[in-house]
Formats: sequence, C-alpha cells, structure tokens
Amino acid sequence: MIKFNGINHLAMVTSDMDKTIRYWRDLLGFRLVAGLGAPGYRHYFFEISPTDLIAFFEWTGAEPAIEKDHGAPVKGPVIFDHVSFGVENLDDLWELRDKLSAAGFWVSEMVDHGFIYSIYSFDPNNIPVEFSFSVRGKEIRQRPAMVDKRPSEVTLEGAEPQPGKWPKPTLSSDEDKQIYPGAGSELFHGIKKTP
Repeated sequence: MIKFNGINHLAMVTSDMDKTIRYWRDLLGFRLVAGLGAPGYRHYFFEISPTDLIAFFEWTGAEPAIEKDHGAPVKGPVIFDHVSFGVENLDDLWELRDKLSAAGFWVSEMVDHGFIYSIYSFDPNNIPVEFSFSVRGKEIRQRPAMVDKRPSEVTLEGAEPQPGKWPKPTLSSDEDKQIYPGAGSELFHGIKKTP
C-alpha cells in the first residue's frame, strides 16, 4: 500500500508576493525555502514542517479572493474552503492569536471543537486560515468517530480504505518510467537551454 508522508505542498495564489512573504515568513515564521520566477509569475515555497510546504503563485492580474467565512456554505463553483495548520501546544495557539491581532489581522476567539481547539483568521490574500491544537486524549486519527445523523452507505463502510472499489492498475514497466524536467528543476540542474 502507498504510504503518504504529509502534504508536500498546497499551491495558493497571491496578487502581492511581498505581502505574502511578510505574512507567512515574518509573521508566522515559515521559512522561505524556494523561489522560482519568470516574466508574469513567481512561485515561492514556505516550510510548514519537515514534510509540509505551502506555495504561492504570484500572477499578473490576480486579485485577492472575496472574503468568505470558514465553513460557511456557498453555491456555484468552489474548490476550497480553508486550510488548518497544527501547532504543538496550546500556548502556541494563544501566541499566534496575539501576533495576528497585533499585526492588524482579524482573528477569532478560541473555539473548542472537542478534538481540537482552533482560532480563525485570513491571510493578506483573504485565504481563510485556521490554526489548531489537538486536544490530548481526543485524537480522531487514533479513534475515528462518526456522528453524522444521516451517513451514506459508503460512509458506513468504515474508516479504512475499501479494497476492490477501483480497477486494478497495470503497473508501468521500467522503460515507461521516464522523468521529465519541469518548473523548479532549475533550482538544482541549472537553466535548461532550448535549442
């Protein structure tokens, strides 16, 4: 079975990379670990943890999102609601709340969700962000819980992956396993010259 090791990166959009760097690097403390750029765009990566990154594309003509409250239902095309970042201890959450408030960002009161305590805010691009502390002894990863009053049949199959629900893949041969250079390869391989 495939073993995932976290979110390699979330790719967001900004209209102002400098404001984005000030927020994510300087206010929150995420290291700026890579930056790519060419006329019309920049693509920068910030380290969340040893295995997780958040990245931003800065595109000419992009605009901040329309502010939408975390978890509030919407109609029409939508692909994203909010992102939540975990912190190691409850004091970190209080410190984040104070830092965001002092920097002039709206930040919610502390919310008790039973298994996590959370605060909510928005980055300079109006991306809804949540910061969460996992309540000790109530980790849902160790004891999954379902209290949906009307769960679907698929939900009732349980927490574990259900085998046989998708076609069995034909594995790629060694000769088919080709890796092609893409954006970012210049960080380690130099600028690829086109003929």
